[in-house]
Amino acid sequence: MKCEHCTRKKGEFHKLADAKIFLSDCLACDSCVTAEEGAQLSQQNAKDFFRVLNLSKKCDTSEHKVLVVSVCPQSLPYFAAKLNLSVTDASRRLCGFLKSLGVHYVFDMAIAADFSILESQKEFVRRYHQHSDEQRALPMLTSACPGWVRYAERVLGHPVTPHLCTAKSPQQVMGSLVKDYFATQQNLPPEKIFHAIVAPCYDKKLEALQEGFATALPGTRGTDCVLTSGEIAQMMEQSDLSVKDAAVDTLFGDVQEEVVRRHEGAGSDGHLAHVFRHAAKELFNEHVEEITYCSLRNKDFQEVTLEKNGEVLLRFAAAYGFRNVQNLVLKLRKGKFPYHFVEVLACPGGCLNGRGQAQTKDGHTDKSLLRQMEGIYADIPVRPPESSAHVQELYQEWLEGTDSLRAQETLHTSYQSPERCTASLDMKW
Repeated sequence: MKCEHCTRKKGEFHKLADAKIFLSDCLACDSCVTAEEGAQLSQQNAKDFFRVLNLSKKCDTSEHKVLVVSVCPQSLPYFAAKLNLSVTDASRRLCGFLKSLGVHYVFDMAIAADFSILESQKEFVRRYHQHSDEQRALPMLTSACPGWVRYAERVLGHPVTPHLCTAKSPQQVMGSLVKDYFATQQNLPPEKIFHAIVAPCYDKKLEALQEGFATALPGTRGTDCVLTSGEIAQMMEQSDLSVKDAAVDTLFGDVQEEVVRRHEGAGSDGHLAHVFRHAAKELFNEHVEEITYCSLRNKDFQEVTLEKNGEVLLRFAAAYGFRNVQNLVLKLRKGKFPYHFVEVLACPGGCLNGRGQAQTKDGHTDKSLLRQMEGIYADIPVRPPESSAHVQELYQEWLEGTDSLRAQETLHTSYQSPERCTASLDMKW
């Protein structure tokens, strides 16, 4: 099935009433989206979201569901810029709007990114110790970006997929938190919860199709629907509802945490920075305060190194946008790869530049809006994932310990590596 991203008319995805699904920066055309997946993707739009909302307002209680919406941290700067509010006030306005529609709970996804980063940290240290000429455990390539993972699985296959970090993405972790942990706390079967995510890009819609979770019934997904920031903004613009600002909920009952926080990363969840600091401390007992990024090929290909006595101990990189990804993969296949770890993101500039929020009506990047979002995001306080008491509690109460089998099954995944197309690495972007 040919990816609609390649054939759509400019600006078509801005028509909310007839929204379609388009993968951002698709690299696997004619092969990555099956007919069945295309049919499932067509349901992930505002119409389906409102269908579930309306069912919950009807008399037939057997059709009622508890509606939960989780918001990606990279979506909040978009709403802050569009609404001309602080990021905290924008979060409260968004939460109030969603609840005015009939949503029962609105969660911040930062806690899911905590788990993803912490598991990535542990996996990198383990891979570093395991790496040898016989067992090539490095480099480790991040797996939080669904566009990149889809490309790696469906197009590249070996030798790339063994290097993908097995820690689940924040979206996948959030699906388990909502449909497993939260459902249990609320005494609800997972299928009685409809879980939607507000995200900056379209690729996360496709990721949702593959999100099972450890205790799920067959066919049950962690995320039922993904709506882009732009789709939600259009709902807000077209709505005449009276909206009262509301604090974001937490997974822990009455406790409400209104301060918006983020992880360290210019436009992402910050896997590189957090893994780098952790690895420096764990492997070399080096405490790193300031991380210095050195731009190489372009501003979307940056390098970070840890040096001691003239020797490079760690060499990390950030590769954003598929042009940089292609060059990175070519080096990996040729065996000329100098990096221990690479944070890979499909969108140039990172997640803030997702096509679901940073686009003009003619389909180009809104550079002015993007700069504004980058400034807003940079001003959000950073909180290291290790400092979250709730995460540590969840490891013990929900996952039976940080290194338990349950934690492994819930927070990690595996990757397909089918026989793939012949000329994938010869494409020019």
